[in-house]
Amino acid sequence: MQKFDVLIVGAGIVGLTLALALRKTTDLKIAIADTQPIKAVTPEPEVRVSAINMASQTLFENLNIWSDITENRLQPYQKMHIWDKGGLGKLDFSFDDLGPFLQHENLGWIIENKVIRNALWQKAQTDEGISFFTDHKLASITEGDSEVFVSFDTSVEVSKGTQAPLMAKLVVGADGANSWVRKQIDTPMITRDYDHHAIVATIKCSQGHENTAWQVFLPTGPLAFLPLFPQDNATCSIVYSTSPKEAKRLTALNAIDFAKELTAASDGKLGNIELVSERFTYPLTMRLAQDFVKGRVVLIGDAAHTIHPLAGQGVNLGLVDAAALAQNITSLMSAQGTGDKNLASPRVLKAFSRARKSEATEMIAAMEAIKQTFSLQQPGVKLFRGIGLSLLDNVKPAKKILIEKALGLKSDLPELAQRKLN
Repeated sequence: MQKFDVLIVGAGIVGLTLALALRKTTDLKIAIADTQPIKAVTPEPEVRVSAINMASQTLFENLNIWSDITENRLQPYQKMHIWDKGGLGKLDFSFDDLGPFLQHENLGWIIENKVIRNALWQKAQTDEGISFFTDHKLASITEGDSEVFVSFDTSVEVSKGTQAPLMAKLVVGADGANSWVRKQIDTPMITRDYDHHAIVATIKCSQGHENTAWQVFLPTGPLAFLPLFPQDNATCSIVYSTSPKEAKRLTALNAIDFAKELTAASDGKLGNIELVSERFTYPLTMRLAQDFVKGRVVLIGDAAHTIHPLAGQGVNLGLVDAAALAQNITSLMSAQGTGDKNLASPRVLKAFSRARKSEATEMIAAMEAIKQTFSLQQPGVKLFRGIGLSLLDNVKPAKKILIEKALGLKSDLPELAQRKLN
């Protein structure tokens, strides 16, 4: 039986970030368990992308993987343009709205998920304090007085034989929305069906994206055009959130007719649209664990919460989870001094759970308010909404607050995600 300080279940973006954050600030021995293979970066852009805000970029920079991402590929955007289909309202954001101390910066970056995961994975592979377990699926979690025992599935033989159980002082579930860890510890969940399906695909636009993130609110839901590598000013990733019935109709269309619908939906602002990838559809559900901690098991990222993608904040929320947990564990170890470390202090973990659940709840409420506001289509409501958006577009203090929230600029960010301003 191998012993570790922390076992992270899930080697996605959030789990790998936690491992590197812990290794940067402690000498803990980390195990990572995940059978999902790493995918090579290919010339064609991946359909699955993430909108990375400034807090997440700072975190990656402090973990020394941002340069690996930039050397590969990413697409910055300097502006956002949001409008109400068939209405009067619009919002335009840029760094000019933040004042002179942050001008000439990017509002964010659109990066393919596999580009981020590859950079994190390769960095973790070079760290002698991180061990990977990728051949066998996990079978059970059993919590003892001072450690957690985790066994592997031995019912399926693999070429490398069987895998002995692991023992860790703390187990972290970073294994996504359908978290196996969450099910093992039987954590109650609050769920809500958004009654939306998301269609994701890669497109090209004849008039170019202008390094701008575009989003139009349609009667059935939001449609986002996110500028994407290759940096030809023509490639975008779309996230089209709409009713299940409409999603089924749209995905049944041929590529040409689907592209025509996108051109019409976007009011031709990006020119003629061309579909250049497959379309993928998945249902959207809000999930929130009632507690992010149970004994010696912690949930972070999508294992703890999922939100509507209309503001692109899901992965950023999970990355701050990782940075916050690493900081809590580091502070706990410093307070304990030398000797054997108790990484599962109820006081510390409960404080982490309360803080992160509070932020997730706030984000869920904000996404719900935006979704509900734009779903109302009565003429009077649309007029009032348009007037409100136009007023907001001209009120710089209010716009500054919204941009700071989108960028993740908060005073209580974990240290690894705090941007140092001159």
